[in-house]
Amino acid sequence: MASNKLWSCGPVALTNTLTTNILNFNITSLAGPVGTTLTQPYYIIRHIRISNKTASAATFSLWLGATGGNLAGTEVVGTGLSVAANQAYDWYGMMRMDVAQFLVGGSGTATALTFQCEGEIGFI
Repeated sequence: MASNKLWSCGPVALTNTLTTNILNFNITSLAGPVGTTLTQPYYIIRHIRISNKTASAATFSLWLGATGGNLAGTEVVGTGLSVAANQAYDWYGMMRMDVAQFLVGGSGTATALTFQCEGEIGFI
């Protein structure tokens, strides 16, 4: 039986800086009770919603990789993907994020778009 916990993140306003760290799951201390070995958790993102709260279309891009990184080949959801005015874009899948990975991104229009996601927290 899986011991994963349901989890949600956001909402977070996306800025027009495309190297903004949006999400990371690094826990700096895994100290636990005597006789117990704790392991580093990880995220499983199952749904991402990007909502446009403005009367004009706006674009977004998301990368999965190093902190503040948006290198070619690390694009995961949207690369300049347009979200229509007063609409939302929904992504469904199963994307695992380990401790050293960051979800990085932003919008072509500052604070026009809002990021929100749901998934699970698991343990190795």
